[in-house]
Amino acid sequence: MFKGLIGRKIGMTQIFDEDGLAIPVTIIEAGPCYVTQVRMPEKDGYSAVQLGFEETKPKRLTGGELGHLKRNELPPLRFLREFRAKSVQVTEGDVVKVDQFAIGDRVDVVGTSKGRGFQGGVRRYHFAGGPKTHGASDRERAPGSRSSGTTPGRVFKGSRGAGHMGNDRVTAQNLKVVLVDVERNLLGVRGAVPGARNGLVLVKEGRKQ
Repeated sequence: MFKGLIGRKIGMTQIFDEDGLAIPVTIIEAGPCYVTQVRMPEKDGYSAVQLGFEETKPKRLTGGELGHLKRNELPPLRFLREFRAKSVQVTEGDVVKVDQFAIGDRVDVVGTSKGRGFQGGVRRYHFAGGPKTHGASDRERAPGSRSSGTTPGRVFKGSRGAGHMGNDRVTAQNLKVVLVDVERNLLGVRGAVPGARNGLVLVKEGRKQ
């Protein structure tokens, strides 16, 4: 059965279990989402469900996007995302909400990590840096040797070093659902999820169950 939602990360809080232990929880405003397209193996070669989230002004969408949504008489939607599914039990035009998840379910949450700009090797990859004493005035946060001399005489592609950090697609796997509020479209998962507040996230059924 297909389980998936698009939402926004609201922030973090904590709840207490029956033993009085504090549980860190991320609150996600998930859905309601519209089923904008269903892909079937006979026609498309694979099974998937495309969802739309967050109504917006028609002028903010292209003509192609408006025509795509008008097929099923759906409102203009800002975000469209596709979810792979083993079996599809929804039809185009349906509305899916947080009630498809229950407390105790395991989910994967996909988001975009916070952008950190250009960072050095110590922060980006946790390099140790150079010695702090013995006259090392400018080597404390240096990455060290990059390669060797004659052979290969160059730096290999993909070597770790300074560069752009963050703003990547990140998946937090196997998070436990601890809160489901259907009236307010809220989903609470144990632990942290990628991204900043109000960042777009995808909530999917956990793969490692």
